[in-house]
Amino acid sequence: MSFCAEWLALREPADHAARDSTLLRRAAHAAGAAPVILDLGCGTGSTVRAMAPHLPAGTCWRLVDNDPALLAQAASSAGPGARIYALDLADPGALPLDGVTLVTASALLDLMPRDWVAALASRLAVPFYAALSYDGQMSWDPADPLDAPVTDAFNRHQLGDKGLGPALGPDATAASAAIFDAAGFDVTQADSPWQLGPDSAELHASLLDGIATATAETGLAAAQDWGRMRRDTVARSTCTIGHRDILAMPRHASTETEHAAD
Repeated sequence: MSFCAEWLALREPADHAARDSTLLRRAAHAAGAAPVILDLGCGTGSTVRAMAPHLPAGTCWRLVDNDPALLAQAASSAGPGARIYALDLADPGALPLDGVTLVTASALLDLMPRDWVAALASRLAVPFYAALSYDGQMSWDPADPLDAPVTDAFNRHQLGDKGLGPALGPDATAASAAIFDAAGFDVTQADSPWQLGPDSAELHASLLDGIATATAETGLAAAQDWGRMRRDTVARSTCTIGHRDILAMPRHASTETEHAAD
């Protein structure tokens, strides 16, 4: 499971604009005075760049991804103290958690199965900040009668296996919040929707291609026609894609003294 650098670069401005600013600042504060942050599925380092203005100098990043080329890009943003790990995320037990003060992930939970999130929660004794999980909500202006069936079909597609088992898809935030709550965390949630207008036409068009392809795979006959119609109007339409952020804080210890533990 990996994404190309071009797609990650295209979506980064929308991601940064969408993140809930209050939860972002709280996550940075929760990392403590000498942060050691483990970023799961780091890609090119978008989370590093989003959090950097809120973190002290000398923050140490541990970057995990299965794509060495993406890891190299992320490391260049994370500074000389960054450590990279070319790992498959399939086994949370293999994550380098020793000494970590915060674990982060972006646009990841909706791709993962419930058992993976539960296994991660069972290992953590530090705050967990996960941003930009798709929540199943999509809307366009002007609207079209096919928008609703396309959204329904896309949401079904998102529940499919992304390589590790059936994904949480649009249920990711609610399911993950419940899992972390049961594991002894206080969980805060916030909306972080993409708001795409004519100035985001390139991202919008690429997104539409992906939605149309995915929904066609579910058997929706009109998916590609819908995609072409929507693509033809990206310069004069707007789109909202729902995401949610969560911050899970351990109940049992001060956030300034916690360390990860098995």
